[in-house]
Amino acid sequence: MKIHEFQAKAILKKFGVGVQDGVPITSIGEFDYAINYLKTNGATQFVVKSQIHAGGRGKGIVYNKLNRDEVIVEGGVKFFGDNVEKAKEYASKILGNILVTHQSGKEGKEIRTLYIAEGLDYKKELYLGILLDRQNSKNVIMASTEGGVEIEKVAAETPEKIIKVWIEPALGIQSYQARELATGLKLEGNAYKDFLKFINKLYKAYEGIDASLLEINPLIITNDDRILALDAKINLDDNAVEKYPEYLAMRDLTEEDALEVEASKSNLNYIKLDGNVGCMVNGAGLAMATMDLIKLAGGEPANFLDVGGTASAETVENGFKIILSDKNVKAILINIFGGIVRCDRVATGVVQASRNLNIPVPVVVRLQGTNAEEAKKILDDSGLNLISATTLEDAAKKVTQAISVN
Repeated sequence: MKIHEFQAKAILKKFGVGVQDGVPITSIGEFDYAINYLKTNGATQFVVKSQIHAGGRGKGIVYNKLNRDEVIVEGGVKFFGDNVEKAKEYASKILGNILVTHQSGKEGKEIRTLYIAEGLDYKKELYLGILLDRQNSKNVIMASTEGGVEIEKVAAETPEKIIKVWIEPALGIQSYQARELATGLKLEGNAYKDFLKFINKLYKAYEGIDASLLEINPLIITNDDRILALDAKINLDDNAVEKYPEYLAMRDLTEEDALEVEASKSNLNYIKLDGNVGCMVNGAGLAMATMDLIKLAGGEPANFLDVGGTASAETVENGFKIILSDKNVKAILINIFGGIVRCDRVATGVVQASRNLNIPVPVVVRLQGTNAEEAKKILDDSGLNLISATTLEDAAKKVTQAISVN
């Protein structure tokens, strides 16, 4: 689960991590309060930062929400020094309009929240990230002197500038590892000392909230040698987020794909893609294999949809509804392995759902496992536009052929 920068910083502050101070606002009427709050806390310079779930905000372009051909302003993040009037004018222009960045896609995202933050003077930008390295089954801390630059670009062009430290799960971050990172970042004096405190608190925060990603880019060295998070990105582990009701409440549904949100209400794991073959599969590994074979057969998967181990009639019907909400879908492939659930029960659910929804596109069904033969008979005798398949390769070929016929 992704959260906004202002939410990430609020979490980090609870763990004592040094961050750029700021106030989120959702209307221009709240702007003056935010400025007064920051001034009371010693701020003399100000930054206005768009809050959307996409990187590259500073280099993005803001378009008029009602007229997408009209450019409002370039840049979704701007520094205004002590010029509060200019900051307010900019904030009023961009709030409620569409920010397009290299990560948002051409459709962009509506700016519903602004983060009015203190402007900081600093002498160096760094990069710092923590995530799970699944290959090594350990958390890895990555750091680089190339802050403010996408880590993917650094990895591609100057990989030697990325420092990696793997953390033993039972031990946590050790003092020598913190020093290794500080030395690799070429820190000295008070900045070196402050970083050692910073990284320990940051790792504690990462583990304390069951994050799957914690990225600080840029991490800055201020003119008085403090280490602060100028930006912060946190992804929370979907499998653990319900442990933290206060963090679950941070979920911004307006930032997520509408179909993915709807699918989550039915406990379906759905991710929208760009193809025309709707996929309904039980098990993530089988779903990936299904999509691969669709592509090999000349088709393009329209989604990843894992209905889980039960695949009941209600689950199948909800899956159909989600898939058919995508107007690009020209055919559907159902691929269920009957292990936990019997194939004949799945087949009955498919027939029932097909009758209830009057599905307008061809549906290819491959059911293997317990009672697979009985399931095939149920499908063949249904009188519906359901095409049986035996092997996965056969199913992929039949669904792509069905599209070409239509």
